[in-house]
Amino acid sequence: MPEGWPGAWFLTDPQRVPDPVAVIPALPPGTGVIYRHFGADDRHQTARALRQACYQSGRVLLIANDPELAVEVRADGLHWPEARAHQARNWQGAFLAQTQSAHSPRALREAVCEAVLFSTVFPSNSPSAGKAIGATRFRTLCRRASKIIYALGGVNGGTAGAVTPHSGLAGIEGFAEPAANLDRE
Repeated sequence: MPEGWPGAWFLTDPQRVPDPVAVIPALPPGTGVIYRHFGADDRHQTARALRQACYQSGRVLLIANDPELAVEVRADGLHWPEARAHQARNWQGAFLAQTQSAHSPRALREAVCEAVLFSTVFPSNSPSAGKAIGATRFRTLCRRASKIIYALGGVNGGTAGAVTPHSGLAGIEGFAEPAANLDRE
């Protein structure tokens, strides 16, 4: 990845990873965190705890779809869902980084942020995941793109190698699983 950009992003999900702060110590070096709270009542408390954990471990923290919360906790940046990515223009220069999601080749071409999390690459457990495009088609998109691209959707230890020469990685459960395994040991 270009200098200053994490090689991977861990995306939180209150349903699938109820304690995202517990995952932070088990993340591989160079992994950033995107906090997605989806309106959770404890979002301010969780965001502050994530900010502290990320600061202590030297990780970048982005807050998804909530610029006010990002300002409040002094996050490093924002992550925008595809439908709201145009709002990134209003926050240019206010943060270290902004990313957005894209779910089609067209959305990737029209991306306004420097870095894009493209979904769905591999079959995924996410309830919002679309049909997976597969590694071959994803690599073609990466070669044609003018943006920094991260593969999202079904990314784990078994699938990552098919895309890492061409993109960064982004995942939820693929990163959360090591923390669950540590708890059992």
